Amino acid sequence: METYIFYGIAIIALLVSFQKNRAKTRSALKKAWKSFENILPQLLTMVLLIGTLLVFADTALISKIVGKDSGWLGVLLAALIGSVTMIPPFVAFPTAAMLLRAGAGYMQIGAFVSTLMMVGVVTMPVEIQYFGKKLTFLRNLLAFVFSFAVAWVIQGVVG
Repeated sequence: METYIFYGIAIIALLVSFQKNRAKTRSALKKAWKSFENILPQLLTMVLLIGTLLVFADTALISKIVGKDSGWLGVLLAALIGSVTMIPPFVAFPTAAMLLRAGAGYMQIGAFVSTLMMVGVVTMPVEIQYFGKKLTFLRNLLAFVFSFAVAWVIQGVVG
């Protein structure tokens, strides 16, 4: 129901904007469409990958690996996967929702998403160029450790 309310508000705001200034509204819609076109390849790739994962890995397997019963080992595995994966936030959160529906645990998904956003194993070479090895490794290590704190807090709040 909330989704329909937000869509309704967006449509009303768009109509008000269109009434106030048609040229600016058209320009904004064109820019929004260009942004959508730029995001679409990444989004489709992730949906395809997650869809494939969900086809081959049934809910029982996902629950076993990163389900709530997998405990801290599942949190560690999810954190490791999140650390080496590079997914933009607009794809990460729907991916997390899909994994939760497939049987993943909240604590494990909390670690996955937090490492996904904060730990950059893939981007380390670039980061080292700008910040140096010591600071890069320290930042990534602290972010990795912090993801376990995030998982623990999420477990306390949701679990």
